[in-house]
Amino acid sequence: MENRNKILIVDDDSDIREFLSYNLGRECYEVHCAANGIEAIQKAGQTNPDLILLDIMMPGADGIEVCQQLRELPEMNRVIIVFLTARSEDYSQIAGFDAGADDYITKPVKPKIIVKKIESLLRHHNRLLNDLKKPEENKNSKFVFNNLSIDIEMHRIEKDGIEILLPKKEFKLLKLLISKPGKVFTRDEIYYAIWGNKVVVGDRTIDVHVRKLREKIGDDFIKTMKGIGYKFEF
Repeated sequence: MENRNKILIVDDDSDIREFLSYNLGRECYEVHCAANGIEAIQKAGQTNPDLILLDIMMPGADGIEVCQQLRELPEMNRVIIVFLTARSEDYSQIAGFDAGADDYITKPVKPKIIVKKIESLLRHHNRLLNDLKKPEENKNSKFVFNNLSIDIEMHRIEKDGIEILLPKKEFKLLKLLISKPGKVFTRDEIYYAIWGNKVVVGDRTIDVHVRKLREKIGDDFIKTMKGIGYKFEF
């Protein structure tokens, strides 16, 4: 039997929960509901959803707080969190993204639109997951590229026989790029692999890490594909 994507709906309005549950259930999603923030965190841990539709304006802990708490849980790093709210002010949207949200849908919304939005988010999410599983299948932990040697298992890098020390994020970036020499990794793929679903870093963050990495291993290995991403060549 094919696994169905699981969706957790968090809203204090029972009519909205019922409305969304009905329409998403018709699309063969496995739907779970929570009426407040505390219940949302409990249900998320119990059901391990693929996507959470999270209302912002709720009594007690609001959606921003709930999102922040969820993102602090390692098992929630790869869950898609979408705010569903009647609030459209810029500051509310910014606060939502800063808390770790992936997208933002403003109420009221038509069933077909929200279904297509969720379908698009899950398709993109699953494609990234599939792409990022492949490097992990590479059992080779030692690489030699001209004067550069890399031992993934030992976390050891040498250039011309001299050891190079890399911070964790730079090492993860290098590990990703060398997993498939010649493959162009998009910025989305890099963000997802290095920072997980908690994409709250600036647009220049990848560029800064690439620049620092080039300073240490040399300019010749990492190539920029303008408007797309980066690849490793030797």
